[in-house]
Amino acid sequence: MEPDSTLTPHRNTRARIALTIGDPAGIGPELVQALLDDDALARDVQLVVVGPEDLKPEGLGFWQGPDSPDSTTHLWCPTPGSGRVTMGSAQADCGRTALAALRCGADMAQAGHVAALVTAPVCKEALHLAGEEVEGQTELLGRWAAAKQCEMVAVAGNLRVMLLSRHLSLAAALKEVRRTTIVERLRLLDSTLRAEGIPAPRLAVAGLNPHAGEGGLFGSEETEEIAPAVAEARARGISVHGPISPDRVFLEGARGQWDGILALYHDQGFIPLKLLSEGRGVTLLAGLPYRRLSPVHGTAFDIAGSGRADPTNLRIAVQMAASGGLGSHQAQEEGPSDTLEGVDCDSLSST
Repeated sequence: MEPDSTLTPHRNTRARIALTIGDPAGIGPELVQALLDDDALARDVQLVVVGPEDLKPEGLGFWQGPDSPDSTTHLWCPTPGSGRVTMGSAQADCGRTALAALRCGADMAQAGHVAALVTAPVCKEALHLAGEEVEGQTELLGRWAAAKQCEMVAVAGNLRVMLLSRHLSLAAALKEVRRTTIVERLRLLDSTLRAEGIPAPRLAVAGLNPHAGEGGLFGSEETEEIAPAVAEARARGISVHGPISPDRVFLEGARGQWDGILALYHDQGFIPLKLLSEGRGVTLLAGLPYRRLSPVHGTAFDIAGSGRADPTNLRIAVQMAASGGLGSHQAQEEGPSDTLEGVDCDSLSST
């Protein structure tokens, strides 16, 4: 007798997402608990929370590997360390606990045991106290995955911003504004957005100086480094425009005129993104062999343990991780305005 083709093995129809607890002295654990209590989220997502066992809610099942059942609840993957700590300060033990959870979550994602990794915030000072002197999770995850490039793409609605440099002093960041580095970042941003479901990304590069240099009147970086990099990227088949005055390009991105923007230093990109995101921004790591997202906020030691932390940001990160691509979050498909086509940097002043 032939088997009934309508009967198929039961499979997990929800997206399985690894979620690390972050620094246990920060707001990560209470945000994670809020997501575990979210019945609406549980309909679409099965969380595998990665962190110390003493933070596991009673009744939550343990992760037993990729064959763990599609239960009605989420799962917990215990890692070394303790969540019973003094709240609101950087501590070496908390750094070690956060590192253990992050490494476990990264291994799960790289092995393909989960659809994506979402990470609650860690404290860089605590990581340093634990002996891991890195800028943050980006560098750690890139190193563990042996990634050739690993860069942040911050996302808030239509606005998607990659940074040319991350946690550097402004003086050091300005030295990174070089043609070769800009071209490398544009290639990574283009390929990342394509992999995320945006088939023909429209990119823009922010200027460095007021009014994008005003044709060399306010600095030479636009004419000597940025514009040549844009020309080279175009020659490589990347649809990119710029340099565009930084006081307008991010608003254009938020309105959907650009699929991705390259910001030239950390605060140039994150100030407008956080202002426009209204607490809903997330970061995606480009260059990893798996998808990793996180909220844009930090550990918020000042309110940790008070119950006042808002889980919206982390919830959106999980939902975006479960969606499988940023392309599904595009709100509009309008192209850049005609006035931007072929415009040189000296005509891009706004005031």
